[in-house]
Amino acid sequence: MTLAEHPSIVADVTSDSRAGQVGVISGASTWLAQGTAVGAKYGSSLNQPYLNLRPRADTPTAPSLTTYSFRTPTPASGWTFVLGDIDADQLQVRAIGPDGVALTAAELGVHAGFNYCAPGVVGKPSCTGSATDVPTWNPATMTLTGNAAASDTSGAAAWFEPTAPISSLSFSYAQRSGFPVYQTWFASLARDITGAVTDTGAPVPGATLTLTDATGAVVATTTSLANGSYAFPGFVATGGYTVSITPPAGKISVSATSVLADLTTADAVADFTVRDIIPVAVSGLVRDTDNQPVAGATVTIDGLAPITTGPDGRYLFDTVPEGTHPVTIAPPAGYTVDTAPTDVTVPTDSEVPIALPDIVLAANPDVSGTITAGGTGVGGVVVTRIGPGGTATTVTAADGTYRFPRLGAGAYTVSIAAPPEFSVVGSASLAVTVATTDIAGVDFALARAGSVSGTVTDEGGSAVAGATVTVAGPGGASILSTDAAGGFAAGSLVPGSYTLTLTVPTGYVQAGPLSRTVTITAAGETLVDQNFALAAVTVDPGTSAPAGELAFSGPGDYVTVLYIIALVLLAIGGALAYIVVRNRRGK
Repeated sequence: MTLAEHPSIVADVTSDSRAGQVGVISGASTWLAQGTAVGAKYGSSLNQPYLNLRPRADTPTAPSLTTYSFRTPTPASGWTFVLGDIDADQLQVRAIGPDGVALTAAELGVHAGFNYCAPGVVGKPSCTGSATDVPTWNPATMTLTGNAAASDTSGAAAWFEPTAPISSLSFSYAQRSGFPVYQTWFASLARDITGAVTDTGAPVPGATLTLTDATGAVVATTTSLANGSYAFPGFVATGGYTVSITPPAGKISVSATSVLADLTTADAVADFTVRDIIPVAVSGLVRDTDNQPVAGATVTIDGLAPITTGPDGRYLFDTVPEGTHPVTIAPPAGYTVDTAPTDVTVPTDSEVPIALPDIVLAANPDVSGTITAGGTGVGGVVVTRIGPGGTATTVTAADGTYRFPRLGAGAYTVSIAAPPEFSVVGSASLAVTVATTDIAGVDFALARAGSVSGTVTDEGGSAVAGATVTVAGPGGASILSTDAAGGFAAGSLVPGSYTLTLTVPTGYVQAGPLSRTVTITAAGETLVDQNFALAAVTVDPGTSAPAGELAFSGPGDYVTVLYIIALVLLAIGGALAYIVVRNRRGK
């Protein structure tokens, strides 16, 4: 899923939604019109694609989990996601920031629910809805719930504008009734950054401008034109951008070499001023062992103000006095010096620029691993490392991988926290010792919770409501009662073997097996159609007893029957004794 092109905000999407009415929909027949609040701000979504998804199974205990793992954290503003067709269902939202901390309800930025099919919505699609049919939001559980009757209606939706960066966004979607489907839209706002580069008022062409985002990542570069102007058009409307200048040859910046650009509420302007270098200029490059420039390194020449490298890794001093001067460097966090800077000597009366040898830094080792469930990577899992430098967290990508980059030497503990509907298999924490090389394969395993569901019916296929089904397995037993449709379901089942047992209710007899055994693995299966069959007991006309049988209503009746049988046997025994006596007397 691509949220924006500038900067590129892309998410890898995983979902275990069941099939049927699932996929990317064109937006030609269903859309968010300009008459909705979200449409008024972000524009109509007519002919813009959206995603349809379903639960894992049409039972409340089998929610689907859909996770958007963003390759880079989202901006803290300037974008929205919309959840639609929330009526006979409910949906729980979970967002994790790049620091591994879950966003609060306030940070999710939920707006009042709306109905995009309601009468009076300007430009709405040809659907019929009610303005009062909107989902309710529970901030404590981060859950959207459809109408109280769980009726299948049209147009119920809610929109969100997050105010904090997100690395992982998950939707847990469950059925309340029927065969529900939900919709997901994403949209963003774009604004421009412009500026000019001048030298004493004259335009300066050929200067390189670099744009970085709030994380420090380079998201665009451009060059000033003949009139000194430049532009970064169409970038997500958020804050945290920085424009940096690399002056053309022979010039040095007079103004700050980096300027903040905030697009949260309007376009931004960042101008730069340069001048000719006053000999002698001393310059160089700070890079890593992979030949990549290193930003944030502080270079000092004795007696001059230090310079911090920008995104291009370069530094430049002019007006360096004659003579020999030591050069020092303070690496940014996570780096050590591999090739130290050399002293610089400025000859007497020289005007020849001096280019120093590259200063090379070595990145500290990385610790990485993968988190899987049933052999499949799990995105959105929070991973924590504790050791030298304190505590830090990260979030797994869509394929379950994670990385802690550039760690100092020492002993660390890496641990995971199982997300909802998952449990840890084996150890939840591992010890690693970092020395001079990367450490890979610090892996963890999860198990996803499974579910079982089925129906109890009679020989005619009619539902048997109120029947008792016991689901026994790891952790104990759950006693379920079938609903009006004869259905039963159990969710949040950890891996293991489970026995489902039906208790025959009054008025029925067994018409098939009364128990079955199923297995849930770490993949978290959704086992449907675990059905049972009963036969209704037939009754003789004019009696309350089944044909050819005595009518018993409880254990006391069995005592009565036994008493009657005993009397009958005594009577028969007495008659026999009387006959024997008479026979004897007859002799």
